[in-house]
Amino acid sequence: MADNQERPATTTTVIEKRGGGTMLAVLLLVVVVAIAAFFLISSESRKDSAVEGAASQVGQAASDVGAAARDVADSEKGE
Repeated sequence: MADNQERPATTTTVIEKRGGGTMLAVLLLVVVVAIAAFFLISSESRKDSAVEGAASQVGQAASDVGAAARDVADSEKGE
């Protein structure tokens, strides 16, 4: 009797997980952020160098003006 009974049909469900695209997008985002940070830091470094150079030139100009003023004062005293 058991041989005459029909067995219920079984089904198999296959679920494919595709997470590689998300991982690639995260990796790409990290690379872009790292490159942007590098350029931002190097840009700030160039700005700092430019400000330092300008300050040095202003200091030298002030020193030159001071020396010229002393020369004028010395020449006025000598007359």
